[in-house]
Amino acid sequence: MSEENKHRATAAAILPLVGGAANVTSVAHCMTRLRLGLRDRSLVQEEALTALPAVMGVVEDDTYQIVLGPGAVARVTPEFEALVAAERAGAPEEPAAPAAPAGGSDPVTAEELAAQGAALRAERKARNATPFKLFLRRIANIFVPLIPALIGCGIIAGLNGLLVNLGRLPGLTPALAAIASGFMALIAVFVGYNTAKEFGGTPILGGAVASIIVYAKVADVEAFGQHLSPGQGGVLGALAAACLGVYVEKRCRRWVPESVDVLVTPTVTVLVSGLATLFGLMFLAGEVSSWIGDAADWLLAHGGAGAGLLLGGLFLPLVMLGLHQALIPIHTTLIEGAGFTVLLPILAMAGAGQVGAALAIYLRLPRNTSIRTTIKSALWPGFLGVGEPLIYGVSLPLGRPFVTACAGGAFGGAFVGLFNQLGTDVGSTAIGPSGWALFPLLDGNHGLARTIAVYAAGLLVGYVAGFVATYWFGFTKTMLAELNVAPDAPAPASPGPVATEERVTEKV
Repeated sequence: MSEENKHRATAAAILPLVGGAANVTSVAHCMTRLRLGLRDRSLVQEEALTALPAVMGVVEDDTYQIVLGPGAVARVTPEFEALVAAERAGAPEEPAAPAAPAGGSDPVTAEELAAQGAALRAERKARNATPFKLFLRRIANIFVPLIPALIGCGIIAGLNGLLVNLGRLPGLTPALAAIASGFMALIAVFVGYNTAKEFGGTPILGGAVASIIVYAKVADVEAFGQHLSPGQGGVLGALAAACLGVYVEKRCRRWVPESVDVLVTPTVTVLVSGLATLFGLMFLAGEVSSWIGDAADWLLAHGGAGAGLLLGGLFLPLVMLGLHQALIPIHTTLIEGAGFTVLLPILAMAGAGQVGAALAIYLRLPRNTSIRTTIKSALWPGFLGVGEPLIYGVSLPLGRPFVTACAGGAFGGAFVGLFNQLGTDVGSTAIGPSGWALFPLLDGNHGLARTIAVYAAGLLVGYVAGFVATYWFGFTKTMLAELNVAPDAPAPASPGPVATEERVTEKV
């Protein structure tokens, strides 16, 4: 089967399992996930959906997210959109209700873990629906669409740096530098556009206001006793300027007569927001951006190992709480200022801990072929930084292994943080990828070879620490008695109810 037909077949398999085209209200995708707006989530046949070979897992959030992996999701999404459009044009029948789930066997299987993972996702979604976390999610929605360009330009920048260091192709390297730097030079414009779109304004007006920040002639403007610099305030300034623009535009729509709205509203929006940006926001956002860079440098220079331990160990719990989205503008600000973010390689160690924990679970449960099969299918995506299948399908439902996996991430983060403290910065020129997929984006202050070596060693530490912690401390005797049973074998007679209760309570 050709690649095109394979992706079309995947889309065709997914569509009826999410309730058909009539149940789909929106279609989008990020780096790894097909994000669907659904009218009625009870129509989703999740067990059959996660059983599809191309589906690595599902995540329930404000949208229903199907994990397909990097590369695949960008190819499946247009096929899915085409199928939705075709089915709607053909007046499809009402989607059928999902079949009732079959009763499970006594021994714990991958299907039961998947059901527990779904319940945990639903609980997390309800817990995360606070105004602050919803605001963070909207901020993330501004920056996530920029990730593909950050990755592409970051890889080109890394290739160009390698060629410059080797003294090769001197006629090509200036062109590569221009290609790699063009997006970053104008990233404030894209942030302004997405901000206005996200908060209900006119996107192009948000981009127009934000473009003031990168205009070369702002150097002639004086604010707070000093001349401004092009780009001062960066993405934070663009975010603030576009938010102000949305506020001004909405106020104008209320009182400007419709007959002159097309003339007055855009003019007032750009003028008022532009003046506020030049004589306030650029300077203030520039100070905040400088503080973020200095704080990151100070944190890793003075407490590198300890900071790495906390960041690597707590990153997945932050994801569970929805607070990780606050890091996205910080990453982008660091990339804009220093050329790379030193935080992402440390946070990536959390995925290494999950991989090590999964390997330990695989060895500790030799009789449970169902869970072992899930691990085998989810392990390689885990190595590439796609951790949702391992988290929601294996470690989180089991409880204790999730905690020991976080411990593995803490040790990996401490290792990378220690080298930052010793003067070897390990950074990433883009956000999004993790695990092995981060290697092409690595950068630092002591050459690419040393940076890659430190990051690879950190991953190895995370793998080993996650494995050791899970193998020795991830299971109680009662958990092993319940879990280490073939799916078609009877459950142990005496410890069954106690084991189930203990496994649930161990999650905390």
